[in-house]
Amino acid sequence: MKITRAEFVISNTDVKKCPNPTIPEYAFIGRSNVGKSSLINMLCGRKSLAKTSSTPGKTQLINHFLINDNWFLVDLPGYGYAKVGKGLSKNWQKFIVDYILQRENLMNVFVLIDARHDPQKIDMEFMQWLGENDIPFSMIFTKLDKLNATQKSKFLSVYNKEMLEVWAELPPQFISSAVTADGKDEILNYIEEVNTYFGS
Repeated sequence: MKITRAEFVISNTDVKKCPNPTIPEYAFIGRSNVGKSSLINMLCGRKSLAKTSSTPGKTQLINHFLINDNWFLVDLPGYGYAKVGKGLSKNWQKFIVDYILQRENLMNVFVLIDARHDPQKIDMEFMQWLGENDIPFSMIFTKLDKLNATQKSKFLSVYNKEMLEVWAELPPQFISSAVTADGKDEILNYIEEVNTYFGS
């Protein structure tokens, strides 16, 4: 898939005000400063579609973008440094929880993981929460350009080993870099494939 049109539609904090759920939707989320906005801009071939900032937590709203007139890309606020475990609804923005649980056309949540760090408890707990609620998700490892080949291999090995202590099988995974555009084709082709299942 090639993105030829990307149009901002709406920002809000109320799932009921999101666009009509008539086309498939894909949400992008991760810890603050994981490189989400840069990844979205890379995927769309735009420099400033999603607002980037050196300050963590810049995204504060549910941001909908219409892609190629046939699916939505959703930029969600990062889950920062709040606890995600049992106190999810209290410690994290409730509107994000409502969005993920109630949005009927949400086909996949892309969870962004910073490849420069060891597995983080907050990421693990968030993915476990998605699994417990039967929310389809995939993992995107960001900032892979910061690692050499040996570091990259070690990181993926360590991360997947820890994942398999909880999960019977790994979710779909993508490695990416907003700098080199690695992973762009794989992510967009995956979305194109999943789109075929919408409404079935």
